[in-house]
Amino acid sequence: MARITVNVDGIRFEEEVEPRLLLVHLLRDRLGRTGTPIGCDTSNCGACTVLLDGKTAKSCAVLAVQADGCDIGTVEGLADGGRRHPVQDAFHEEHALQCGYCTPGMIMAAIDLLRTDPHPSEEAIREGLEGNLCRCTGYQNIVRAVRRAAAAMSASVSVNGEQAAAREVPA
Repeated sequence: MARITVNVDGIRFEEEVEPRLLLVHLLRDRLGRTGTPIGCDTSNCGACTVLLDGKTAKSCAVLAVQADGCDIGTVEGLADGGRRHPVQDAFHEEHALQCGYCTPGMIMAAIDLLRTDPHPSEEAIREGLEGNLCRCTGYQNIVRAVRRAAAAMSASVSVNGEQAAAREVPA
C-alpha cells in the first residue's frame, strides 16, 4: 500500500491506496466524487476527465499514486456557493447534453481549453474537445455552449476586472 495526499475540489485527503488503483476509482469509490463517470476504462471516451494541477487528465488512465501531491478538480467542485460555473450554465442554456454521461468530461475539457484560449474559434473548440466523445449528439450544441461560456467569462472579466481563471476550479 502507498500513502498519498491529494487535494480534491479544495479538500485535502490522505489515503492509503494500492499502487494499481486508478484515479477514477479513488475519486468515485473512496472520495465519493461520483460526478466523474467511468465511461470506457480505456481512456478513449473522456467522460472521466478531471483537472489535474489545472490541466485535463483522463482519470481512468492515471494511477492514484501518480496524483500524489496534486490538486484535482472535478465537476462537483465547480459551483461557487451554489452558483454554477459559466461553462455549466452555458451547457444548460445551449442544451449541450442529451443523456449527460459525457457532460462532466466535456465541461472539464472546455474549462481547460478556455483557460489557455479564452476566445477560441469553432475549429479550436472542436480540437480542444477532441478526446471527449459524445454518443448522443452531433456536437453542435456543445460547441455553441463553449462559445457562450467564452463570451460569458470574457464579459465577467470586463465587468469585474478579474481574470477568468479565478472562476476555474478552486485549489
